[in-house]
Amino acid sequence: MKLLSKKLCLALAGTALVFAGCTKKPTRPDPSVTAMGMQNGSGTINPTDIPTNPGLDNGLTPRPVDEFDPNGQLRGKLESVYFDFNASDIKAGERAKLQAAKKYLDDNPAQRLLLEGHCDWRGTAEYNLALGDRRAGAAKKYLISLGVAADRLESNSKGSLDAVKEGGDAAWAKDRRVDLVISKAK
Repeated sequence: MKLLSKKLCLALAGTALVFAGCTKKPTRPDPSVTAMGMQNGSGTINPTDIPTNPGLDNGLTPRPVDEFDPNGQLRGKLESVYFDFNASDIKAGERAKLQAAKKYLDDNPAQRLLLEGHCDWRGTAEYNLALGDRRAGAAKKYLISLGVAADRLESNSKGSLDAVKEGGDAAWAKDRRVDLVISKAK
C-alpha cells in the first residue's frame, strides 16, 4: 500500500509539472482597450478629455495632402499597394502605383520613400511582421528595378498592428498593403 501511495504521488507530481510547463499561445489584446486604454469605462475617447492647444497639431485636425507632419512624413499622396492573402508578390495591376511613386521621386529629388508593410489580423503577430516585411521588401525591390536609388528607400513592417480584427474579407483586403510614405531627405 505504501508503494502504491508513493507511485501515485509521483505520478500526480509529474502530471502537475507537465501541465505547469505547458504555455498557452498568447492572446492579442482587444483593440478597444489598447493604445489609449479604457476611457470612462466605455472604451471610447471623450473629445473633451484630449488637451488641445491652438498652436500645436494634436493629430485631430485633418492635414492637407501636400503638408508634411511634424515627423517630416507625408501620407496619402501616393496610393497604397495591395496584396492577396498570405502573399508578397506584386500583382500586375498594382505595379502602376509603384511606377507613379518612381515618377514622384524623380520629380522630387530631395525626398525619400518609406515602405510600410501591413497585414490583416489573421496569423500570429510574428508571422504577420515577417509577411509585412516581405511585402515592403518586394515593393522596394521593384522600385530599385525601375531605377530608384536604394538609399532613397526605407522599408519596415507594421505587421497586423493597425489591422481590423473582425472586419470580414473586404476590410481585411484593405489591411494587406504597403503604404508609400514620403519623407524629407535627411
